[in-house]
Amino acid sequence: MTPAPTQHSAPAGGPGSYRDDWGIPHLWAESADDLAFLQGRNAAIDRSWQIELERWRSEGRAAEVLGSDAVVWDRFARQVRLNDTARRCFDKLPHHTQRWCGQYVAGINQALADDLRGSPEFDEAGCAPEPWLPWTPLGVFLVHHILFSTFPNKLFRAHVARTLGEDAVDLFSIEAPVWSGSNAWAAHGSTTATGQPLIAGDPHRLMELPGVYQQVRLACPEFDIVGFAFPGVPGLPHFAHTGYTAWAVTNAMADYQDLFVEELRRISDSNGERIEARGAKGWESAVVSTETISVRGGEAVTVEVIETARGPVISDTPDGGALSLRFPARVEGRLGFEALLPLLRSRSVADVEAAFDAWVEPVNSVVAADSSGAVRHFVAGLVPQRNPANRRLPAPAFSSRHAWDGQYAALPRTEVGRFAVSANDRAAGGGDKVAMEFAPAYRALRIRELLESSPDRTLTGDDMQSMHTDTLLGPWPFFRRLLAAMDPSDLSLAAKELRSQLMVWDGRMDAHSHQAAIFAAWRGALVQRLGRHAALAPLNAPNGYSPLFGPWLSVASRIGFALETLLVRGSELGIVGGVEVAAALEDAALEDALVDGAPWGDRHQLLAVHVLPDALAARVPTADLGGDTGCVLCTESLPGVEDRSFRGPAARYVWDLARRGNSRWIVPFGAAGTPGHEHFADQLPLWSEGRMVPVTTDWSALAKDPN
Repeated sequence: MTPAPTQHSAPAGGPGSYRDDWGIPHLWAESADDLAFLQGRNAAIDRSWQIELERWRSEGRAAEVLGSDAVVWDRFARQVRLNDTARRCFDKLPHHTQRWCGQYVAGINQALADDLRGSPEFDEAGCAPEPWLPWTPLGVFLVHHILFSTFPNKLFRAHVARTLGEDAVDLFSIEAPVWSGSNAWAAHGSTTATGQPLIAGDPHRLMELPGVYQQVRLACPEFDIVGFAFPGVPGLPHFAHTGYTAWAVTNAMADYQDLFVEELRRISDSNGERIEARGAKGWESAVVSTETISVRGGEAVTVEVIETARGPVISDTPDGGALSLRFPARVEGRLGFEALLPLLRSRSVADVEAAFDAWVEPVNSVVAADSSGAVRHFVAGLVPQRNPANRRLPAPAFSSRHAWDGQYAALPRTEVGRFAVSANDRAAGGGDKVAMEFAPAYRALRIRELLESSPDRTLTGDDMQSMHTDTLLGPWPFFRRLLAAMDPSDLSLAAKELRSQLMVWDGRMDAHSHQAAIFAAWRGALVQRLGRHAALAPLNAPNGYSPLFGPWLSVASRIGFALETLLVRGSELGIVGGVEVAAALEDAALEDALVDGAPWGDRHQLLAVHVLPDALAARVPTADLGGDTGCVLCTESLPGVEDRSFRGPAARYVWDLARRGNSRWIVPFGAAGTPGHEHFADQLPLWSEGRMVPVTTDWSALAKDPN
C-alpha cells in the first residue's frame, strides 16, 4: 500500500540553499515549483560554466566560444536538429510540467540577473552566460544522450562490411564492451541485515570535469529526495532516494536509433531549388534550410540542414550518399520529462514504475525498491519494432521492409525475490527483443557472485560499498589459457619471466600490482600487433563519415574491444592467434617500465575530460587507479592506445531503504564546478580509494548558503 502523503520537516532557517561539509547543496522550498526555481538557481551558481557549455552545444554554438575545434560538433547539432527537437518536446509537455521546467529556467536566469554566474572560465574565454530559453534543459539532456545509443556502432560495422566483407562484421560485434561499464544492483530485504532492501550502483561515463552528475537534495512539504542531477536539467532522473523509494539505472544497451542510407537529388524548376529523397513510394520532398555557425577566431561556416521522412541527415557516406538518423524523441516529440515530477513524488515501487512508463530515451534498465520491501527490475523507454536487420547496418531508405511501423516493443518487468543485477548485460537489458549487442556478462556475474557469497540477512551498506571496487578481471581465465597453451621454450628469457609472473597472478587489476601492469602491456602489444596485421589493414582506409564519429571508428580501439573474439576466430581472416600471443609477449618484454617493476597505477591514471581555458586546464587533478574494463571497478581505457582511464564511475551510491541516513554517495571530483574552489575536487581522494561520504538528512547539521 502506498503511504499517505506527509508534510516533511522544514529547516529552521526557512527556504533556501543549505550545505553539508562537502559543499553538497540541500535545497528547501515551500512548493515543488519554488524548489525547481531553487534547483535551477543553484545549478547556475555552482556549475555556471558547465551548464552554459552544454547550452551552447545544444544550440550548435560551441564554436562561438571554443573556436574551430568545436565546429564538428556544432555541425552535427544543427544537422540532427537538437535545439528544434528540444523545443518540440517541451511544447508537448503537460502544462504543469512545462511550468515546473520553466521555474527551473527562471532560477537560472535569476542567478544571471543577480550577477551570480561569474566564473573564471568566462573571464579566461572572454565570454559571458546568457538567459536560458524554456526548452534549454531538454536540449542539455539531449546533448548528454544523443550519442548514447548504438547508431555510431553501425557506422563501424558498415566500414567493416565495406572493407573486409559482411562475414567479418561479427568478429567485431559479439558482446563487445563498447562504451559500457555501468553497474546497478539491488538486494531484497530477505538478504540484508536490516530486513529492508539495499540498492547500489555506479554509472559510467566520460570522466568529465566538472562531473556530469551533481549530488543534491530537493525538499519541500510534498517530498524530500536525495540523488544525482544533471546540471542544467531539473529533477533527479537516474539515481535517487525519496525516503520511501529508491532507484538506479544503467544503459540497457537497447537499439532504438536507426541510420538510413538516403539517395538525394536536387531539383531546380520554376519554384526554385529543392532536395528530394527516395523513399519507399518514390521521390519525396525533404525539408531544407541553411544555418551559419559563427567561429571564434575564424571564418563562419555554412551548414545545410536536411530532414527526410526518416529523419535528419547527419553525415555523408563514402560513396557520396547521405545518412539520416531516426530516433524516438524526434519521431514522438517526447523525451521523457513527463516522468521527472512523478519520480520525485514516488512512494512505492509501483509509483516509480508508473513514472518510467513515460520515459522515451535513452532506454534504461531500472532497479527500484521501496520501504515496504518490494524490489523490481524493469526496462524503460521506447524501442521501435522494425526489421532486425536495422540493428546491424544502416538500412536502405527506399525499402518499406526497413521502415518503422509506429509500434514499440513490450519491455521486460520482473519482481525480485533476492537479487537484481544490471551491468549493461544481455540478461538485464532484455536480450534479442531490444538489441543485438550487449556488454560481456563478466561484471554482472561477478556482482551476483559477491552478493550470493554472503549468508542470508547479513548484507550491509558496507558490503555494497566494497563491491564497487572489486578488481577481479573477468576475462583473465581466457587470457591465462592462451598463456598456458604456449610452448615457453621458444620464448626469450625476458618473455619467459613475464609469462611465469602472469601464470601465478590472481587476476586482480589492483593499482599497486606489477603483474596487472605486465598483463596490460602484453594485452596492449597484442592489440598493436593485430592492428598492423595485413588481414585488418584495409580497415585503416578513410571511412568517409563525419570526424565526430572518430572515437567509434578508431580501428585500434575496436580491435581492443573485440580482442577475445579476434583471437578465437581470427583464423577466418588468416590471423594465427598463437603466433601473435607469443610475439606480443616478446614485445612487452622490451618495456623498461616492466623491468623496473612499475605497478598498474603508474600507467592507469585518471584522465579527466575537460573543456577549460589553458590557464585553468593546468589545475586538472589526476590519480592512480585500479580496475579495468572487465572488472566491476570498470575504469575504462583503450588497450594498445591509451592506458589512462577517461571513462569510469561518474558517481557511486548505496541507498538504504531501512534508514536513508545510512546511505552514502560519492563523485570523482566535487560539488563545486569552479577551479580553485575548496569543493572543486575534494572528493577525489575518497573516490579513488573506493570510499564514500554519508548522506546527511538532519537539517541542523547543515549550514545555510548566504547566496
